[in-house]
Amino acid sequence: MSAAADLRTILFTDMNSFTAVTQKLGDLVAQDLVRIHNEIVREALRLYHGTEIKHTGDGIMAAFVSASKAIKCAVRIQQMLVSYNDNTDKEIIVRIGINAGEPIVEENDLFGTSVQLAARLCKNAGGGEILVSDVVRQLVAGKKIRFVDRGNMLFHGFDEPTRVYEIQWYDGKTQSTKQHNS
Repeated sequence: MSAAADLRTILFTDMNSFTAVTQKLGDLVAQDLVRIHNEIVREALRLYHGTEIKHTGDGIMAAFVSASKAIKCAVRIQQMLVSYNDNTDKEIIVRIGINAGEPIVEENDLFGTSVQLAARLCKNAGGGEILVSDVVRQLVAGKKIRFVDRGNMLFHGFDEPTRVYEIQWYDGKTQSTKQHNS
């Protein structure tokens, strides 16, 4: 039986250009990179009290009861990946999308418009970016998070455009130039 959930903030990660990475490095190395991605994401989820909903092959879907914790988790993931990438020649570049709403809960999974929009935000983010909906930006008003207005975007399957913001998580010292230019 399906039921509407309370307000949740949904976060998706996705490894950028992962099929190309798999073709270049081979299945075994690519799977090692997925394992490293999973460890980094799961560590950040533990730190910020996120719940892993499911693994998506080359990404993870998670939920939070707090939008600010979801953003902090996303920033931590990107920072941890910069540290990892600075010490390897097999970089992991991740894009992240975050939306908030009242998803449908069924069999320990989340469904509905709020989840679909978070997935679309993730898909439209560039490597190393964190994109959030205006709903998320409004929920964290006053939290001193730096947003860059990316304008209205019309996503596949949606009738109306969504105002999108990029989280400016890097300060020039924290973000690898390799990752930002990918």
